[in-house]
Amino acid sequence: MVSVQHQFPPLAGQDSADIQNWLAALSGVFAPAEIEVIRQACEFAAPLYHDQVEITGTPLLQHALGSASILIGLHMDHETIAATALHAVPNFLDDWNEVLSKRFGRNVTGMVDGISRMEHIRQFSEIRAVGKDKEESAQQIESLRKMLLAMVEDIRVVLIKLAERTQTLRTLSGATPEQQKQIAQETQSIFAPLANRLGVWQIKWEMEDLSVRYLEPVLYKQVAKLLDERRVDREQYISDVLDHLRKALAKVGIEGEVTGRPKHIYSIINKMKRKQLGFDQLYDVRAVRVLVDDLEQCYAALSIVHELWHPIQKEFDDYVARPKPNGYRSLHTAVIGPRGLSVEVQIRTKQMHHDSELGVAAHWRYKENKKSDSGVDDKIAWLRQILAWKEELADSSELQAQFKNQLLQDRVYVLTPQGKVIDLPKGATPVDFAYVVHTDLGHRTRGAKLDGSIVPLNTKLQTGQRVEILSTKQGGPSRDWLSPKLGFLQSARARAKVRHWFSEQNLDDSIAQGRTLLDRELHRVGVTDINQEKLAQKLHYNKLDDLLTALGRGDITSRRVSLAIVQETPAAAPRSNSQTVQTPNGKVLIEGVDNLMIRTAKCCTPTRPDPIIGYVTRDHGITLHRRDCPFMQRVPEEREDRLLEARWAVKDD
Repeated sequence: MVSVQHQFPPLAGQDSADIQNWLAALSGVFAPAEIEVIRQACEFAAPLYHDQVEITGTPLLQHALGSASILIGLHMDHETIAATALHAVPNFLDDWNEVLSKRFGRNVTGMVDGISRMEHIRQFSEIRAVGKDKEESAQQIESLRKMLLAMVEDIRVVLIKLAERTQTLRTLSGATPEQQKQIAQETQSIFAPLANRLGVWQIKWEMEDLSVRYLEPVLYKQVAKLLDERRVDREQYISDVLDHLRKALAKVGIEGEVTGRPKHIYSIINKMKRKQLGFDQLYDVRAVRVLVDDLEQCYAALSIVHELWHPIQKEFDDYVARPKPNGYRSLHTAVIGPRGLSVEVQIRTKQMHHDSELGVAAHWRYKENKKSDSGVDDKIAWLRQILAWKEELADSSELQAQFKNQLLQDRVYVLTPQGKVIDLPKGATPVDFAYVVHTDLGHRTRGAKLDGSIVPLNTKLQTGQRVEILSTKQGGPSRDWLSPKLGFLQSARARAKVRHWFSEQNLDDSIAQGRTLLDRELHRVGVTDINQEKLAQKLHYNKLDDLLTALGRGDITSRRVSLAIVQETPAAAPRSNSQTVQTPNGKVLIEGVDNLMIRTAKCCTPTRPDPIIGYVTRDHGITLHRRDCPFMQRVPEEREDRLLEARWAVKDD
């Protein structure tokens, strides 16, 4: 670390020249005051970065300026560019937060802080820490992506990391083969999908192509060579196709935008592997896209394409009439074009193209073959819309407010000491964490450390923290953990595990208590001959002992058991207080009440001989309902003790 005296050496000649040359190109992009902020950031960072190099051997200042250039190409604001220039300052300055806050304000400093924390988590939870099981690995990587998004307050931090990673890939040839493979794998697993989800296509495509270059160098070179050898011919061919198609569309009055669509090496390799095809078998190496004004013109343009060239039947997909589950819409066809060569043609309206490119339809789910998660989909779409609006938000304070990240804030992502990501509900504690790792660890938990410091067990976890559980060799949970007021458990699943542990204790006593309660209810309703195993099954228990255990522990009320007994033996007569009342539809006998007002429910208007049941209301006595009344079907379990047995009285009652 640099001394807190901040006595930086003057800018080296080359550093100063690099900064001045780079700033000169910004005059048409930013206002003079904004360029001044960026200049100050570069000049502040340059002495700290002097003689420092990236893992690729690239000077750190050059790396920072290259990353910033990528973000300028994405039309990001001047604060983002300044933060990118300053991104490595925390590695070289002790009190960087205080110093940057005074010099550059809270927004820029907050982004630098987010970059630093993101890098710390990324390094700690490198892919090498992920389990060997393929499904577990995929789940872990997905959780890590979510955590990296969730832990930053300003989503621009993620864009800076994406730009910085892209710049690293551009110079990756200077790293060792082992470093090249590790960085490329991490890019494909984490950073390229993040760029895809945020709709930053330029970065996504470049990261994918550069990473596959190091992960599959032989195949990459083969495909690159084939593309390069035929590039001039292919470009001329596409130019001829575009010219022919434009004229045909104009002839029928369709003013569409007709362009060549580039196919990236990563996409080509992926399709070759997925469909087990050779390069010559790909239909979309030569590709054309047609954008029109409305839906009618889509199908008209398709008709023109098929009139010009013979369609390849199996390669036609109508995603307009039948959109993909993610909402993606377009017409896809492949034809045998001039000289007998295949050409892929995509036809869509400009609005469909806008939705696809900006990700309003959560296009990333299709690309990554993921199951839908509506909550995450909505938040990702929101972020992508914010990115699309960034050029309309001229005021930096407004931009800061818009970029404030609310993504996945209903979840907490923490790390085990081994670097595994654990996904928990917001408000979760170390005890919740322990039960997710392993039930037995949860039972034996006695203490916890967060980032190396001992904390109370009811401490609320924050995304990005490293959690270590202190446990005993034997023992069980505390009953205090079940108290909502004490705040030890947030997860319903963890609470269920604690309850189950206690329920397993003193099993014989619970069964005996349950037997006593069941016998009491049988006696009360006057039933001596009933199939008790069948009664247990009626109450959704596999066997009688399970029912007795639940009854003894209080998991099911005596009232519910009594109702089930009467339903199984309709002739049973309660031996408790009862009331016979006259209703407009005849006399009714209500079990267990005396001198209460009774009325007929208006929602189902029961009449003899409908099966009936009573429901105790708070202010209006007892209401009679039909047993099949929708209201009765929706009575919550905690209110089932308000239900009373009722039946139409016979003459002897």
